[in-house]
Amino acid sequence: MDKDITETTFNQLLVSINFNLFSKIVTELELDKYTKKLTTKRLFLILLYGQLESVSSLDSLSIDVSNRSDLKKEIGLDSISASQLSRKLRDIPPVIFEEIFNQIKLEALAKRGSNFYRNNLGQLNIIDASTVSMALSNYPWADFRSTKAGIKVHTRIIYDGEIMPDKVEITTAKVADKTKMDNLIVQDKNTLHVFDRAYVDYQGFDNYCDAGILFLSRLKSNAKIEVLKTQTEIIDGQEVKDSIVLLGDKKQNKQMENVLRILEIPDRENPGSTVRLITNDFKHSAALISRYYRDRWQIEIFFKWIKQHLHVKVFYGHSENAVKSQIFTALISFVLLTLLKREANTDKSLFKVLKYFRACKFESLKAFIRKINRPPSRSSKGRRVIDHEKIYQLTERQVIAGDTELLYSTEFNPVIL
Repeated sequence: MDKDITETTFNQLLVSINFNLFSKIVTELELDKYTKKLTTKRLFLILLYGQLESVSSLDSLSIDVSNRSDLKKEIGLDSISASQLSRKLRDIPPVIFEEIFNQIKLEALAKRGSNFYRNNLGQLNIIDASTVSMALSNYPWADFRSTKAGIKVHTRIIYDGEIMPDKVEITTAKVADKTKMDNLIVQDKNTLHVFDRAYVDYQGFDNYCDAGILFLSRLKSNAKIEVLKTQTEIIDGQEVKDSIVLLGDKKQNKQMENVLRILEIPDRENPGSTVRLITNDFKHSAALISRYYRDRWQIEIFFKWIKQHLHVKVFYGHSENAVKSQIFTALISFVLLTLLKREANTDKSLFKVLKYFRACKFESLKAFIRKINRPPSRSSKGRRVIDHEKIYQLTERQVIAGDTELLYSTEFNPVIL
């Protein structure tokens, strides 16, 4: 990023976006052919502001644009009505936002340095999907059940100590996770793909083995297993069984052609039971394989983060275009924040970066960096008083909202609010 102190932090956040590509797509699709005021770029900037500020509605966005002089200056717009925003958002195809997401994601990935994961593995890809429920009366195109609508965000993230969304496909919620599996797999023999039991597919596993694609998953409890070879070793004081197996029912001609590896690890959360991991990675140690699977929770953390701190659970419009555009704008916001964190060279959490951005967005980038890196005024935080009532209320809200995925994680700590 350019460190020109005359530019605001909000303006500097946009430096990573290729607006030449943006303009090219706008021209090719003739998106602004009859537009004088609310251009596609201005709509994008307003949506980006809405994500980073978690603005609740188009009405609120309209009020902010019309009444905040600093925001008017950034966007180049004196006022805009909610109805104008709604019409433009309905008519703009989400492909333009998806292309910008892909562009800045590549830039962010190119700036990664050496780390444990790349040195020991190559690349760790984590695959999962997250569902957002919606009212069927407002979103009939996304019908899911008789009284419910929803979308599913099929996602691949790259994890190397830092979370980076790498590919996203948005479908209606009724689409099964594993039908999108092939689209999220990378044809790279140095990449390990980690996913949960919803993606287990023996024929798919055979195809990945034949193509040299590495995967790691948890095995379903009813799996048919033929054990060919077994050995045990001690990892973190626990006995781990490491076996070479064939999966599938041989009698029904549904057995896999390729051998796989199963690790049976005692479950610390449920004494007496084991976690069974299935992989075609025969190179790395059982300890590393176990660590890589534990990292699968990073994608749950990613989903939780964007749902809590950005604006993706309530949508600005009811059309498919509006919903998908809002999701991709949220992803763009997440990547821009990771780039801003690197620019500031701070070890503070991404949420802290977002909070400082909100406070300093119309100040210079130099001021933002100075403030976020300012040393604490005291060396000790003193004794923390845990607000149990606040923790209970927060957890209750999560359960009511259906946002319970991370509550069952061994990494979940309710004291960290």
